[in-house]
Amino acid sequence: MTAIVEPMMLSGREVWPLVEGGKGVAVSNGHSAGAWAGAGGVGTVSGVNPDLVDRNGDYVPLVYQGRDRLERHEELVAYSIKGGVSQARIAHETRNGEGRIHLNVLWEMGGCERVLQGVLDGAKGLIHGVTCGAGMPYRLAEICARHEVHYYPIVSSGRAFNALWKRAYNRFQDWLGGVVYEDPWLAGGHNGLSNGEDPKKPQDPFPRVLELRRIMRKVGLDDVPIVMAGGVWHLKDWKDWINNKDLGPIAFQFGTRPLLTQESPIPPGWKRRLMDLLPGEVLLHRFSPTGFYSSAIRNSFLSKLIGRSERQVEVAEEPDEAAGRTVFFPYGRAGRGVFMTAADQASVAGWAEEGFTQAMRTPEGTLVFVAPAEAKEIRRDQLDCMGCLSHCLFSAWKDRDDHATHRLPDPRSFCIQKTLMEVAHGRGAPADEQLMFAGHAAYRFRQDPFYANGFVPTVRQLVQRILTGH
Repeated sequence: MTAIVEPMMLSGREVWPLVEGGKGVAVSNGHSAGAWAGAGGVGTVSGVNPDLVDRNGDYVPLVYQGRDRLERHEELVAYSIKGGVSQARIAHETRNGEGRIHLNVLWEMGGCERVLQGVLDGAKGLIHGVTCGAGMPYRLAEICARHEVHYYPIVSSGRAFNALWKRAYNRFQDWLGGVVYEDPWLAGGHNGLSNGEDPKKPQDPFPRVLELRRIMRKVGLDDVPIVMAGGVWHLKDWKDWINNKDLGPIAFQFGTRPLLTQESPIPPGWKRRLMDLLPGEVLLHRFSPTGFYSSAIRNSFLSKLIGRSERQVEVAEEPDEAAGRTVFFPYGRAGRGVFMTAADQASVAGWAEEGFTQAMRTPEGTLVFVAPAEAKEIRRDQLDCMGCLSHCLFSAWKDRDDHATHRLPDPRSFCIQKTLMEVAHGRGAPADEQLMFAGHAAYRFRQDPFYANGFVPTVRQLVQRILTGH
């Protein structure tokens, strides 16, 4: 079967319209991105806490020396810049003059603008475009235009792009390389669901992308590509999109499939789990400390978070007859406590028999109940915060002003930096006890004959497979 897509101009060069999705915290690195570009597509280096590799090719881990969050945050920003530059060099050398290399950053990561500018300064000429999502990156266009690289905002609706365009991007039109539409119900990692959208009722992406194109055409962006991301597996599934005059030029981003390649740096346990997934085993949830919805493999890590939130009761500081919260529960300093309903008190007693005896207050004033060892780990992780996000629900860190959100840290969430670093490097608990991001089409690894008998392709083999319609 011949290829069903044609080469397209992306970031200043004609390439296959196949983009490697950027996966943060050392998962989409210079080797994977360089291999994807070397196969004629667009490879993406993650700028989200990338590994620093020295000139000898050795990984240099970040060992924090800072005594407080701000000092550790500064260490993380400096390390991320060095790591991003080192990964860009690897990608440049690996691509062997083919394809394009993009850098992926999350606007809500701690110190994002500083990291982005630092990597672009240090990797001048090695990066051709920047993709950015997880928030509203208004300053992305200005930064990229100043460095003469193309920018690719990630949006989940035409309305979001319209806001970006009107406020900032209209002044930097020449460097807009494309607009990434990321399906908020199907994509892996963090998702852009709005408060008005139901996470349990997925919408057809076609009319949403058609609306995005309509908005783009109104401002003269007829020929700027839209990159479809989320749920992309076989190009034959998208044959009605390709060469569709109503949609205009369309490229496709693959986030999950590149995880299962020889160049992918994720550990063997994560790769094995991807091969065994069944439909429905990727969960769209809202436990992330970013506050965004995100999609990850449903495993013991997520089960623990689900259980933690289910063991939750509403309480009052004083007896509340109208709400039935009249049962005293000792909490806090000696002689102090809160009031809950009799039914909730019975639930709390049952949880205590199961070992969940430690109450922890949430920002909403509720109490969740965990085992003492788990409570100790939560507090330890909150104290060890290194400021990886711009705003963190879990630790109440903020990367500006007085560096605090002034809300209670939320024990229903988790330290995302800790678990992602551990699972990416095969450290700490087994992979199934860590957060493993994946898109909702990941169950297709098990069904696709390409992966029969545990076959793990090279990136080049995967790109060729995609180009032949599979």
